[in-house]
Amino acid sequence: MAVEQARVASPVQPRLRATRRRWGEDVIKGMLALCALVSIATTVGIVLALLQPTIDFFRAVSIVDYLTGKEWAPLFEPQLFGVLPLIVGTLSVTLWACIICMPFGLGAAIYLSEYARPRARKTLKPALELLAGIPTVVYGFFALTFVTPLLRDIGIQVEIFNALSAGLVMGVMLIPTVASLSEDAMTAVPQSLRDGAYGLGASKLQVSTRIVVPAAVSGIVASYVLAISRAVGETMIVLLAAGQQANFTFDPIRAVETMTAFIAATGQGDVPTDTIEYKTIFAVGFTLFAMTLVMNLIAIRLVRKYREVYE
Repeated sequence: MAVEQARVASPVQPRLRATRRRWGEDVIKGMLALCALVSIATTVGIVLALLQPTIDFFRAVSIVDYLTGKEWAPLFEPQLFGVLPLIVGTLSVTLWACIICMPFGLGAAIYLSEYARPRARKTLKPALELLAGIPTVVYGFFALTFVTPLLRDIGIQVEIFNALSAGLVMGVMLIPTVASLSEDAMTAVPQSLRDGAYGLGASKLQVSTRIVVPAAVSGIVASYVLAISRAVGETMIVLLAAGQQANFTFDPIRAVETMTAFIAATGQGDVPTDTIEYKTIFAVGFTLFAMTLVMNLIAIRLVRKYREVYE
């Protein structure tokens, strides 16, 4: 009797599993897992393709000299394998690109999310994203034939090939990346946070900069990381506008050579395979891969630290 009463008193637990196996769902899960495995396998394949030539390169060249040397001339005599000029050139162009894309991209995102009317947002956002669809070779010619003469006209005596014009044009190219991702992150912020701030007497500017932006900081950081990664890996703009002179300098008016520009220029087939000159391509590529990986790991840690979850 007591057992029957206990059965009546205890609620019946619903069964969440399907009564029969759904083969369609299994196929979909298998396809999704295959997509994830393809991306992982691609990354592993890239590492394996770069690893062996890189090891062969460092058997002939000291890794200390490679990482600390300030002169880069692997295709001339005497051969010099100091990669610092390429790293400095890459960071210099990336710095000027970030100076343009980060504030302007965030400002565009704030306007689209908080100030623009829905009709204006539907028009401005696709127009802004058109910048991302322009081929990078067009940006390179624009930097070389328009921005560099313009900088000279306003009194900045840049060289014909220079890091400044390449970085500025690259920053313009990256504005849609920052603006689009940041605007999506701000749109995901609950309206209740805005309403609460307005109820306390906050202005539109205060709500935008002190409520919405801090609440969407993880998405904004993610957009910055994506922009920096693309700037570091950009090839055509720096190949056409920044020059191919491996100068160890942060002076933006001088010509520099980035890591991607060296890889693109050297890998055109003029260098015999299985030579130390040819293996420099893989060594520089592996260095670029390692730099990007470290930067992404740091960014992922920051995003997880400041991520906000809303119900």
